[in-house]
Amino acid sequence: MINYELYKVFYWAAKTGSLTQAAKALYLTQPSVSHAIKQLEDSFGITLFYRNSKGVSLTQEGTILYSYIEQSHILISLAEKKMAELKNLDSGELKIGGSDSLFKHYLLPFLEEFHQQHPDVGLSLIHGTTPEIITFLKEGRVDLGVVRMPIIDSQLEVREGIQLQDCFVAGARYAAELKDKVLSLKLLLQYPIILFSRNSRARMAITELFQDYGYELKPEIEVGSVDLLIEFARKGLGISYVTREFVSQELEDGSLFEIQLDVQLPPSQVGIMIMRNTPLSSAASKFIERIR
Repeated sequence: MINYELYKVFYWAAKTGSLTQAAKALYLTQPSVSHAIKQLEDSFGITLFYRNSKGVSLTQEGTILYSYIEQSHILISLAEKKMAELKNLDSGELKIGGSDSLFKHYLLPFLEEFHQQHPDVGLSLIHGTTPEIITFLKEGRVDLGVVRMPIIDSQLEVREGIQLQDCFVAGARYAAELKDKVLSLKLLLQYPIILFSRNSRARMAITELFQDYGYELKPEIEVGSVDLLIEFARKGLGISYVTREFVSQELEDGSLFEIQLDVQLPPSQVGIMIMRNTPLSSAASKFIERIR
């Protein structure tokens, strides 16, 4: 087996040309240094040093060995420096999986603060549905995932984030007819419904709620982003199902209004997922500490 401590002693003895100086550099006694070199020489069956008036010098064979050990020492020093940089967040990368809407409306302030404090850490945001993000996490393509709960998977550890409330919203076209009125689910279905086209947790939840009441929720329009859900509702193309917290500005300025229903729509919880029993990078650990 390779004893790296012997090579460390050899390196410092060769670099300083002195067993005494090597001992000082390594906080060892000189006899310990001499013994280590003898062990290395015995293992090779080769003499690596010869004594001179100033200390020790390398033999021809020792010089060849030193050329390799010196490169190894440089690489190890660079590795130690890199580890220190990663620990201190002077380099590295943070990879997060989630939806565009959660990145924009939930994580953005935390990402901005993290980037300002650690500008040398690269940020990589990977878009996907909840099942896709879970796959990315298990494959090591992301450090953490931010998705809607519930998440039931023994391989994952999930911490609760903010609570969200979904709702139906419409624009000015429907204001005179529907604003300040309370609708039943049956009456709501008489209007064009706009839903997110992908298999998101929010869409699954609202579809199941309608089924529980004996109705089938079939959208007239499906779109690929939350921004389009908002814009289509503003343009009067139908009634969109969105997260209230994501349209707070539109509700405040009156470009959208919330449809009041005679049933309570359940809130949803955001979860921050990591792999269970898997060490996090320094960047990921530091970022998770910031999320509220």
